[in-house]
Amino acid sequence: MDALAEELRVPPDPAVAAFFDVDNTILRGASIFYFARELYRRDYFTLQDVARMGWMQARFKALGEKMEHVHLIRERALSFVEGHTVAEITEIGEHVYDEVIKDKIWPGTHALAQLHLEAGERVWLVTATPIEMADTIAQRLGLSGALGTVAENVDGVYTGRLVGEPLHGPAKADAIRALADHEGLDLSRCYAYSDSANDIPMLQLVGLPCAINPDARLRAHAKAHGWRIRDYRSGRKAAKVGVPAIAGVGAAAGGVVAGAALRRRNH
Repeated sequence: MDALAEELRVPPDPAVAAFFDVDNTILRGASIFYFARELYRRDYFTLQDVARMGWMQARFKALGEKMEHVHLIRERALSFVEGHTVAEITEIGEHVYDEVIKDKIWPGTHALAQLHLEAGERVWLVTATPIEMADTIAQRLGLSGALGTVAENVDGVYTGRLVGEPLHGPAKADAIRALADHEGLDLSRCYAYSDSANDIPMLQLVGLPCAINPDARLRAHAKAHGWRIRDYRSGRKAAKVGVPAIAGVGAAAGGVVAGAALRRRNH
């Protein structure tokens, strides 16, 4: 790093992090559906199975997250990996990102995440998506790491069972609280972003919550509590919308919660 770049570099703020939901917040639609569709293409399950997941995906996009649908679609997908290796599923997740998900990233939300990184703050994904997929998204976007649902494996081979519960609803707040305790984060200075009322526990946990592409219940809750609201579904340019949304940003794992794994990368 040359002298000028070093002089302009923002020092890390170890007490502050931003937490982003994934589905309909970072990207359009449900990441697990895109993952499951690729598993079908590779003969992990039947056309009937993928059609059922497609119907769930359509409802997910039209009506927002419903707890029972989120649990069902993820448990179905995870059950199909039984007997396969972690390395194999990780490779599939990387393929899905490169071929599908990268084109479904909301530019506005990505701009927000980048502004946090440029401010010297860490950015974590917090999602019910399997940790292998969540970690790949975080790596491809240059983020700090991910908290996600964990499929049990023995010696690198999946058993078809989950470790704990899917990282959804209140479990997200529990995972963030554990990470904050381990990393020394000041949650009153941290940020959280989500589209779903199911993530109100996560949003309430931090001092600076923001509703992104919110469903009706979250929009109403955000308005009632004076939370920021950003909607990138209108087609506006991300740079024009994303930058003002976080212009005041100040100035990068080891804890484990049942159902969540912490992955980190060096900046």
